[in-house]
Amino acid sequence: MTSSTPAPDADGAHGAEGADAQAPARSRAPRTALGIALLCGAVGAALALVAAGQTWSESTAEFAQGQVPVRAKGGDVTGLPSALALVGLAALVAVFAVRRATRFVVASLLTLSGAGVIASALLGADDTGALTEEAAKTSGLTGSTVGAVELTAWPYISAVGGALLLVAGLLALRYSRVWPSMSGSARYERTPLRQRATRPQRFDPDRPEDLWKALDRGEDPTHGTA
Repeated sequence: MTSSTPAPDADGAHGAEGADAQAPARSRAPRTALGIALLCGAVGAALALVAAGQTWSESTAEFAQGQVPVRAKGGDVTGLPSALALVGLAALVAVFAVRRATRFVVASLLTLSGAGVIASALLGADDTGALTEEAAKTSGLTGSTVGAVELTAWPYISAVGGALLLVAGLLALRYSRVWPSMSGSARYERTPLRQRATRPQRFDPDRPEDLWKALDRGEDPTHGTA
């Protein structure tokens, strides 16, 4: 009499192997997203800030005596991209200083900052106000006008910086709930304030530093000592 053993379930074996193979990939995804978000956020903010100091538009000032070339820098055309880049950079850092619902709010601010840099860079680049002011300064005539406006590549570089900030914000919205926090904030969150206040403090009357610490806490260092 021969005993028969059940054949291994091929589908079950392959399913278990597939789940085991996917587990490391899922655990690496937040770390990969963290690195990409930090890189995109830092590079994006840097691009927007550098672009603000470069020439965005060029034209010619036309007045009775002739024509003079004029140029306008990004910061003169619109200050929004650089301001929003600073907000986005601060939000990127703040993501690691907060937890739970506040982290989602900060990640949303980072996302909105990136979108704002894109919109302000592309929509405000062809504004002739800065060129008109530069034409008036160059010619000394308030009635000076400018001709056709030519845009440089810098407004679009600023928009690219905003796009990188936007990517960092979207990654933060997706993965920030499992990203690590700053060690200090995590430590204080693990120990509630009420528990820290009621925790007994060690006091050695022979140590001056303990005496001063007790006084700072509002305790009587002489109480309970012989």
